Amino acid sequence: MNAVLIAVIVMLALALLRVHVVVALFIGAIVGGLLSGMGLDATMLAFQDGLGGGAKIALSYALLGAFAMGVASAGLPQILASFLIAKLGGTGELDPKAAATTKWMLVIGLIAMAVMSQNLIPVHIAFIPLLVPPLLAVMNKLKLDRRLITTCLTFGLITTYMFIPVGFGSIYLNDILLFNIEEAGLDTSNINIMQVMAIPALGMLTGLLIAIFISYRAPRKYEDRPIAAKEHQETPSMYKIWVSILAIIATFAVQIIMQTLDFESDGLLVGALTGLGILLISGAVDWKHADDVFTNGMKMMALIGFIMITAQGFASVMTATEEVGPLVDATANLFGTNKFLSAGAMLLVGLVVTMGIGSSFSTLPIISVIYVPLCASLGFSPAATVALIGTAGALGDAGSPASDSTLGPTAGLGADGQHDHIRDSVIPTFIHFNIPLLIAGWAGALIL
Repeated sequence: MNAVLIAVIVMLALALLRVHVVVALFIGAIVGGLLSGMGLDATMLAFQDGLGGGAKIALSYALLGAFAMGVASAGLPQILASFLIAKLGGTGELDPKAAATTKWMLVIGLIAMAVMSQNLIPVHIAFIPLLVPPLLAVMNKLKLDRRLITTCLTFGLITTYMFIPVGFGSIYLNDILLFNIEEAGLDTSNINIMQVMAIPALGMLTGLLIAIFISYRAPRKYEDRPIAAKEHQETPSMYKIWVSILAIIATFAVQIIMQTLDFESDGLLVGALTGLGILLISGAVDWKHADDVFTNGMKMMALIGFIMITAQGFASVMTATEEVGPLVDATANLFGTNKFLSAGAMLLVGLVVTMGIGSSFSTLPIISVIYVPLCASLGFSPAATVALIGTAGALGDAGSPASDSTLGPTAGLGADGQHDHIRDSVIPTFIHFNIPLLIAGWAGALIL
């Protein structure tokens, strides 16, 4: 009856029963706090203390949504969507060859954008609300299953940081994974992190290929519904297009510069404000409609913001229960010195913890200090230990209702109200990534 385990199960069960994710997280946190013996008052205080951690991210994403709608209103994404629709044969019958080409352009292009968002242009999910909503009309015409696009985006977001030690990957692999493992007493100086994490990454690739060629290859029909920006769609002009491009470059450049110079303030927040300022001052967005356009953009990102704020409160309660350690110890004692079963159990615990907290970056420091001595006692090599802990941290990032790796795709694909967060983002990514990642990480821990 571990409080953390029960809290995560309650939260996931409620979400699957169509209880709103925010309510499910709140109820799960209360259940976990009460089961741990904290009492209602202490549980609520811990929950409230954690809320502030998500407020900055929520505000950043709200402003990013406003910026995305501003760019859409100026007409740049409309031109891109119109170009692709023209390639498909306009409003008439689809040209099969053009449809196949456009489909693969979208799939490969979005995967590439997700990969680059972790390193080359380290903006994480910031590109999704800017790029995806205007392309929904193209996806509808292709009858492209949006669950396929979700898996493509989530694959690029997660696999990149858990395999390539550049950008966010450097933070996850070097600054958090290897650092915390060394702090726990294990020498990792001779470990090639890309070789070690290659097996778990192959598990993610397997899940993506299954989603593309088996699970979601069949057409799926969607209605052509307008997104919020269409209400005040400006007539595109070359001036507005160039201003929009300048605003996008400035928004991303500010984030990159602030990250490079190690500013403590949030680059995403400052970047979004910079882009909004350029659109307003230049007149690319009409002042008469600016308030409505930006409000609609904030509404588009409101869900992700509230979920992230609530998820931080949930994570704060889980930490305050101090029952993550006992959960690991109880699991280890259950299987004794059996390496095969112990490795699987440790991965499952990582899955539970990350799905509850919603961030693999936050899970690693919690489990590393416990897993390193446990792996040493079971006879795992340093490489196997790194692979096991790195996989245990990443497990649950896909498939968590509170993870930005699922919330980001939902914010973009759900701009017209036809993409359910749980059934179209959480469940597909859980099935296609957590299961093969668990198997691959399990194999890596036993092979290395």
